Amino acid sequence: KLRWRIEHDYREMKQALGLAHFEGRTWGGWHHHVTLVSVAHAFCTLQRLARAPKDAAPA
Repeated sequence: KLRWRIEHDYREMKQALGLAHFEGRTWGGWHHHVTLVSVAHAFCTLQRLARAPKDAAPA
């Protein structure tokens, strides 16, 4: 299950967040781009988890 989750996240980062769109030439530029994509992915994940319905507490 973990491999599927990693592949899903990587695909989401490439398609939805633009991970594969970097066309620069410097290490600093690439590092900046990957950092921003990673932060955007973390934000989207946290938003998705906040919207997820919570399980009802057992009575």
